[in-house]
Amino acid sequence: MKQKKLNTTVRVIHRYLGFFLAGIMAIYAVSGIILIFRDTDFLKSEQVVEKTIPGKVNFNKLGNQLKIRDLKIEKVENDIAYFKEGTFNTKTGVANYTTKKLPFVLDKMAQLHKSNSSQPLFFLNIFFGLSLLFFVLSSFWMYLPKTTIFKKGIYFTIGGVVLSLILIFI
Repeated sequence: MKQKKLNTTVRVIHRYLGFFLAGIMAIYAVSGIILIFRDTDFLKSEQVVEKTIPGKVNFNKLGNQLKIRDLKIEKVENDIAYFKEGTFNTKTGVANYTTKKLPFVLDKMAQLHKSNSSQPLFFLNIFFGLSLLFFVLSSFWMYLPKTTIFKKGIYFTIGGVVLSLILIFI
């Protein structure tokens, strides 16, 4: 009788947690798909940025200060440093450059995937990850182990693990 109560409890938690997480999963799905194209200009728009950097600037650290990856100074003429995205005036410390960003809402959604332990979103990520792990484990309570559906489900689970490992190591 205890086993039946445990099975029922796990199924009820699985059901209502699934309904609760449906919205979160939809947002993660959309933002995950958008992040696949982060190396392209898909859905991005150009923005002109003017930023003043106080003090003496080391060209090697300019990219970090402007938050531009792999910034390379192409040439320097008359106190103006030229790089692919724009210019930097070494006398005034003013940088003018263009950047490409996702629209505000999509950018915020994409931050879900990029959050780390110093940001408040990491609690949501941990909760979501643990909930997905619960879904994985609780799905095995949906059918009795002796049934054909359960046995086929095990084969599909093994197939999913193997496919994931293949894709990870290719």
